[in-house]
Amino acid sequence: MNEVDTTLSCVAVGKTFKEGPAPVTVLEDVNLEVHRGEQLAIVGRSGSGKSTLLHILGGLERPSEGTVSLAGRSLYDMGNKERGLARNRYLGFIYQFHHLLPEFTAVENVAMPLLIRGESASLARREAAALLERVGLKARSDHKPSELSGGERQRTAIARALVTRPACVLADEPTGNLDSQTADSVFELLLELNQQVGTSLLVVTHDQALAARLQRHAIMDDGRLSETA
Repeated sequence: MNEVDTTLSCVAVGKTFKEGPAPVTVLEDVNLEVHRGEQLAIVGRSGSGKSTLLHILGGLERPSEGTVSLAGRSLYDMGNKERGLARNRYLGFIYQFHHLLPEFTAVENVAMPLLIRGESASLARREAAALLERVGLKARSDHKPSELSGGERQRTAIARALVTRPACVLADEPTGNLDSQTADSVFELLLELNQQVGTSLLVVTHDQALAARLQRHAIMDDGRLSETA
C-alpha cells in the first residue's frame, strides 16, 4: 500500500504517563496503517489503551515515542496551529457522548467545523442542513441538543464529523451510550455514510459484535496492538 493510499499511520508509538510515584506505560510499540476508504475496528477491554491511541492518532495527545503521519505528513512535527488545521481538514471525530454544544441548534453544531475552517456562514449552514437531511434529521435541524433524543444527538454528531468530508473518521465507542436498537441504526448509518462519502473509518470499541461488521480487525491488549485475520 503506497503513501497516497495511506490516510493515517503510526510507527512504534508508545505512551507513558509519569504522574504519581511510578510511570505507567499505556501504549507500547504500536504500528498501524489506515488505508483510504476502509473500515477498521480496534477491540479491547476498558483500560487497554484504545482511547489513548485514538487521541494520539487524532492529534489530541502527543506520544511519548514514535511517529504519527496524517495524509503523508508527520502530525507531531507540526506546530499546534498547523496540527489543528490538519485535524479540521482531514479528520472527523465521534465519541460515545456526543459533545454537542448545548447552546447551539443541531444545524449550528454540524456547521461549526466548516465555520472554524473559515467557510462562509451561508455555505456552512447549507452543507450542514444537507447532511442533517441525509441522516434523517431535516425536521429537527433547528432543535437544540436538549430537545433531541439520544439517537438524534448521536446522528447529529455523525453529521458533524462528516460535514468537512474528512479523509478519516475516528470513532470512540460511538454507540456505547445508546440502547441496542438505536445503536444498531446509528451504526448502520455510519457504515452507509462511510461507503457513500468514501472516508476511512476507525472505530475503537469493546463490542465484539459491532467490530465484526467492519472490514479489518485489531486487538488492543495491555497497550499492544495486534491484527487478526
